[in-house]
Amino acid sequence: MNTPANILVGTTAGGTVWVRVEGKGTFQNSSVLKDFFKSMIQEKHTDFVVDLRNCSVMDSTFMGTLTAIGLGLRDLGQGKLRLVNLNERNLELLSSLGLDQLLTIVPNGDLGSMGPSEEKALDSNRADKLTEKQTMLEAHEACVAADQANAAIFKDVIEYLKQNPHRPH
Repeated sequence: MNTPANILVGTTAGGTVWVRVEGKGTFQNSSVLKDFFKSMIQEKHTDFVVDLRNCSVMDSTFMGTLTAIGLGLRDLGQGKLRLVNLNERNLELLSSLGLDQLLTIVPNGDLGSMGPSEEKALDSNRADKLTEKQTMLEAHEACVAADQANAAIFKDVIEYLKQNPHRPH
């Protein structure tokens, strides 16, 4: 079984929340990422950087989770979510779904070494199956909300996830 990424988080002296993804961004770590962002927003943090330098690949749930966070900040009318240090494949994946139009992608190196002085790992335990399923549904719906062209791409996935919503996948 593929191991999800290790997600490291911290804040800079200026209050920017920094998230560093080490490994694959997948449905397995999307729920913990979503929960982390929600808690930071509740604590009134509005400036986020996601460093994907060591993220080898992202699945649609992970990309949709980032999209949902970006949409949420937009709906709040404040805050920003910047993705930095994307490899060519991850940039292609985001672009193919039109998500590069919503998410702020910073060219490599433009934020330099602005990262936090200390980082801690998010709990790597996977969410329960029902929580995972709900996160997957919300993520794919966010991809469609960001670009209606994604409705055709994710129609079957969304339909499947909506069936028996209280049953694990």
